[in-house]
Amino acid sequence: MAAAITFHPISSSTSAFSLRQKLRRDHGKNRSNSIIVCISEQATSVGFTSIKTQTLDPKPVTNTVRSFAPATVANLGPGFDFLGCAVDGLGDYVTVTIDPSVKPGTLSISSITGDVGVSKLTNNPLWNCAGIAGIEVMKMLKIRSVGLSLELSKGLPLGSGLGSSAASAAAAAVAVNGIFGSPLKKEDLVLACLESEAKVSGYHADNVGPAIMGGFVLIRSYDPFQMMKLSFPQQTDLLFVLVSPDFEAPTKKMRAVLPAEVSMKNHIHNSSQASAMVAAVMMGDLKIIGSALSSDVIVEPKRAALIPGMAGAKRAALDSGAYGCTISGAGPTAVAIVGDAETGKKVADAIVKAFWEEGRLKSTATITELDRVGARVV
Repeated sequence: MAAAITFHPISSSTSAFSLRQKLRRDHGKNRSNSIIVCISEQATSVGFTSIKTQTLDPKPVTNTVRSFAPATVANLGPGFDFLGCAVDGLGDYVTVTIDPSVKPGTLSISSITGDVGVSKLTNNPLWNCAGIAGIEVMKMLKIRSVGLSLELSKGLPLGSGLGSSAASAAAAAVAVNGIFGSPLKKEDLVLACLESEAKVSGYHADNVGPAIMGGFVLIRSYDPFQMMKLSFPQQTDLLFVLVSPDFEAPTKKMRAVLPAEVSMKNHIHNSSQASAMVAAVMMGDLKIIGSALSSDVIVEPKRAALIPGMAGAKRAALDSGAYGCTISGAGPTAVAIVGDAETGKKVADAIVKAFWEEGRLKSTATITELDRVGARVV
């Protein structure tokens, strides 16, 4: 059969990642008999890439890989579904091993361990976040020669607002990719993790993006999918105060309370504050980051009403010296930002106290930094 040839003009601003998205829409994932021709506006040469010549079913480079993926704070106030960041220390671990007892080309989950809520998780890889993401990576690599066994160690509680499902997916994607020498780029791994999120909690990348990429991430578009990692100054001290009350807030439930329509006034307000957040992150301006973090008038009010003590926790954080405070992701964790550990301790104690006095909820506090690396082999 003759190969089909398609021409795609590209500019200097066109990324290989966005081009792949266009090709997937135009050709489908199974069109192996195609030749892609990319014509650059600023180059006289023409580059040819044949899908048919891409490596299929790569050989494993190791027998087992252990990976870690960090917790994430999604939304960051006004950036609902398009802003997020990774935080250091907290997260999930995944170990992937080549297993002769597993059918070649498939993945099984051999164990799930952790302190909180793991009994609610299924070992069926088709319905487990880690399993779905791992399988997607195997599909991308067209793995047929070996079967894989996956062990998930949960460090994040379920329904905490800290990207628990995203951390499992990200760790699994990195581990499976690592078994075969990490041929896929981070952007590809985000796509694999998005399949997991879509099935479990909704098609949003403000957790899986930073979980894979690290640092602050902006989701620029979902169709086609495009994201940007924001550069936060290395010399700037930024601490996150994370206080998690003993209360589960499932993402699907917390998304169900959101308004279907918003007023023009609120749209303008949130848009301006989200823009200020992005600019402040790039500048390392903690005061503006905090102000923007606290400014959401669309999503936070609806969700805060469902979390006992959240309104009081936010007031207590600001009164104790935090630059800003909001709900982390879908909640119930409250996230505040500070510039030093001493202030962080005061803010953490104040939030814990408020959750108890106003919501009768016990809570645990963690003070941590920005995770600039994202999911990695350990």
